[in-house]
Amino acid sequence: MMLSPDQAETDLSWTQSDSETVLNDLKVSCASDEPMDGEGKAKSLTQPPLSREEKRRRRRATAKYRSAHATRERIRVEAFNVAFAELRKLLPTLPPDKKLSKIEILRLAICYISYLNHVLDV
Repeated sequence: MMLSPDQAETDLSWTQSDSETVLNDLKVSCASDEPMDGEGKAKSLTQPPLSREEKRRRRRATAKYRSAHATRERIRVEAFNVAFAELRKLLPTLPPDKKLSKIEILRLAICYISYLNHVLDV
């Protein structure tokens, strides 16, 4: 039982010695601390099941997932760079060891393919 500032001390029943009454008062005050829904019933503390999107978001937030994702991304980028290096070896340039950007490699490959098509047509 909580004392409110406007409640007189004479309203309280301090003289009761019945332990069951005291326990009942404690149970009532503890029960009133639980969250209530609109109908006055105590809500259960379990949360509703998570949606598929929320489950995915929580799984992606773990350190294990981020580490695995970073590893997969690193492997993907390395394979991408190897493919560009192999394409670069097939393209004729002067000097042959000239460093080209990825966009330059793609543009040069397009020009070289169209040149080869032109040679075959003639």
